Amino acid sequence: MTQGINLMAVYIADFVGVLLLGLILLARGWDLPGRRDESRILLILIIATIIDCLIDPFIFIMDGRPGKIRHAVAFIGNSALFLYNLIVGTGVMALIVKHINKKVSRFQYITVWIMTVMETALIVINFFTPVIFSIDENNVYSRGPLYFIYIAVAAYLLVYSMYVYVTGRIKDGSLRYFPVWEFTIPIVWGVTVQTLIYGVSTQPVSFALAFVSIVFCLQKEYLYVDKLTGVYNRYELEKIIRYYIRKRKRRFAALMLDMNGFKAINDDYSHKEGDEALKSMASILLSIVGNKGNVIRFAGDEFVVIMDSVKDDTVDRMRELIENSLIEYNARSGKPYKLSASVGGMIFETEDADDVINRIDRLMYDAKVEYYRTHDRRSVGQAAL
Repeated sequence: MTQGINLMAVYIADFVGVLLLGLILLARGWDLPGRRDESRILLILIIATIIDCLIDPFIFIMDGRPGKIRHAVAFIGNSALFLYNLIVGTGVMALIVKHINKKVSRFQYITVWIMTVMETALIVINFFTPVIFSIDENNVYSRGPLYFIYIAVAAYLLVYSMYVYVTGRIKDGSLRYFPVWEFTIPIVWGVTVQTLIYGVSTQPVSFALAFVSIVFCLQKEYLYVDKLTGVYNRYELEKIIRYYIRKRKRRFAALMLDMNGFKAINDDYSHKEGDEALKSMASILLSIVGNKGNVIRFAGDEFVVIMDSVKDDTVDRMRELIENSLIEYNARSGKPYKLSASVGGMIFETEDADDVINRIDRLMYDAKVEYYRTHDRRSVGQAAL
């Protein structure tokens, strides 16, 4: 065995990592109500890190102990750990981007695919030519000339994730519940120490600590999130408005939407189908707003949208985008009813939060009255429309 490796320290560090993440799995801390994609990403990261923590001690046990079986275990195990670095790097970026921007852009998809193909190809090449790492006849591990490519890629993904967070945080005060720096610190610390000091196993447990921190942050945030739709709840609405008024000191747009014929959907197709309609409406609004504002479920089938970067035609453009998106949704949904909404909104300078809510509520009500001038309440939502 290579000198300088404290196996007991490795065992303890990896055991702590497995224990922490195992408890998160048992408690379903990764399950985020209303946000299926983020939950899946977080679950994959947790499972991958548990596997990483389980593989890690076997790699250190094999180090410096001759034998063909040990050589195979060491080589395959180290390859798996490099593959884990790819999974966790892209996974953390995807989680942060999805949480803040609500979707992954084309540029981000292409970047991830390029990195995935490059790093996977290097792992395959390394089976024939030791470019990432080598294991000699005594099963002693050594880093190869291209080892630091993985460090460079991880650093890029981390820096880019922080950039997405910082720019999003400037626009969205609600991201105070999602402090990215809290869970990037363990990652940076673990990777740095293990890179600089061979024989110290800090990376697996540091990622475990990071993901535990992510779970805590997200669960805290979900105190202010509507559990059905995944958008913010009414309690958070006033905080968001106050953030724009007091801290931004700039114009913002506020819109209120009320789903037309929602009672008919509940009565004719069941409350379960009504819940699906609410989730679909929230998803449509999130895709439109992205990182340019906030979506809030105000009450029942009413939603509020707060928009940043306001131009004079922002409210009209948003109303048009919502109408077009609903038309597209109805065309492909296959549902026996159609979704539509009455929308009222305006641009604000510096108003009291209660005044903002009251004014957009009146504007929405006016739009609702106008809508029902030409639509029968009981026929709204029927597929024939």
